[in-house]
Amino acid sequence: MNDSQLEHFPRAGFRRRFGSWVYDVLIAFAVYMVAGAVSFLLIYLGYYIGLYNMQGYEHFSDTISHTYWLKWPNEFWKLAWVSFFFVFFWTKSGQTLGMKAWRLRLQNQDGSRISKTTGLKRLLPTLLGLGNLTVIFDRKNKLSLQDKLTNTEVVVLSLEVNKGRL
Repeated sequence: MNDSQLEHFPRAGFRRRFGSWVYDVLIAFAVYMVAGAVSFLLIYLGYYIGLYNMQGYEHFSDTISHTYWLKWPNEFWKLAWVSFFFVFFWTKSGQTLGMKAWRLRLQNQDGSRISKTTGLKRLLPTLLGLGNLTVIFDRKNKLSLQDKLTNTEVVVLSLEVNKGRL
């Protein structure tokens, strides 16, 4: 099945989007925690080889959370990996794991896959899923804030097409 054949599926309503969001939030938390563990190990390695000291704190985690030059790059690292998770799946197949479970697909309004630039543009209005609340008020078009800003849509795939996308 190619991208152009997918444009005829109906747009997703709020309930499906919310169900998918719940699944994806759980996965995003897992990605965030794994990225945090890797970051912690890298920062600890820097301490271990002598790049910096504990700066008067008793616990290493206190050093990270109270030292801005460690804290902010650490937070950026974790958020970058969560962002990568979403943009990677949106651009690769149009479906995150949560979207796959709910048979949803993100696509351009012409039915084609979105670009990395479009994926990045969707990130901020997608933050915490708040952009999807606009679907409640736009029942006719079923477009979220991020859909409107990026000329994309989230469609509901049939069971056959969704299974074929494994």
